[in-house]
Amino acid sequence: MVTLKKTADYIALNIISYVVVGFFALFTVFPFILLVVNSFTSEHYILNYGFSIIPRELSLDAYSLIFIYPERIIRAYGVTIFITAVGTIISLFLSSMAAYVMFRKEIKYRNALAFFIFFTTLFNGGLAPYYIIVSNTLHLQDNLLVLLLVPMFSAMNILILRNFIKGSIPDSLVESAKIDGAGDFRIFIQMILPLSKAALASIGLFTALGYWNDWWTPMMFMQNDKLFPLQYVLYQILSSANMSSVVSSYVSRLDMPKETLKLAMTVISAGPIVFLYPFVQKYFVKGVTIGAVKG
Repeated sequence: MVTLKKTADYIALNIISYVVVGFFALFTVFPFILLVVNSFTSEHYILNYGFSIIPRELSLDAYSLIFIYPERIIRAYGVTIFITAVGTIISLFLSSMAAYVMFRKEIKYRNALAFFIFFTTLFNGGLAPYYIIVSNTLHLQDNLLVLLLVPMFSAMNILILRNFIKGSIPDSLVESAKIDGAGDFRIFIQMILPLSKAALASIGLFTALGYWNDWWTPMMFMQNDKLFPLQYVLYQILSSANMSSVVSSYVSRLDMPKETLKLAMTVISAGPIVFLYPFVQKYFVKGVTIGAVKG
């Protein structure tokens, strides 16, 4: 086995590369570190001295205020995790199925269907008809289905998936499967979905973020507090803090931790979704390199 001798230029280039990449990594991680550190800092210190990377005057007031009723936060976490996981899976399955239909050239009116989907990104009926349809026609108020169905479909995601399938999966591959006797649904399940993992991971992450950060839908259609997702519960806590109407049995002073409360809420809401990214990162890299090597 032949080993290449590492020259001084090669070593210097590696050192510079690691230093530059490390600097950019630190630059991107620094705001999150600052966020976490200051969420454990007292309100008094932040108001008087600003944010600091070194924790001083440690305080758990913000987290104590959020978890004043821990069962409420735990239940909200459960609702959010459920609708995010189930909604993302169903959304990816149906969106990729619609994209596959528009990919097949023998489908009649597929271009008209693509235009109809794209048209919805330019014009909509407005908030009032939307509310009337969901509430009075579909009767989804105070129903967990409203949290699943409303954010489920995105016209742009469907069009992106169609373009990905069109550019990455040759027609000859589908035609050879049909010659071998495979049906459309089998082709979709056993060929299209496995070959679209990169696109599905990318679209899935953005779909999951949409579900995870959705507070507008429960505010519009939910009144049962047992079905509130995490973001809406945190929104209620922040609104109560800003109006100085937090539970009086816990807060009996005027120096409520409003600034640290915002930081702690961000940590609680963003933490789980941040840890999700490493699991889909490899699919992003794969998506970039698709088509780079021929054969």
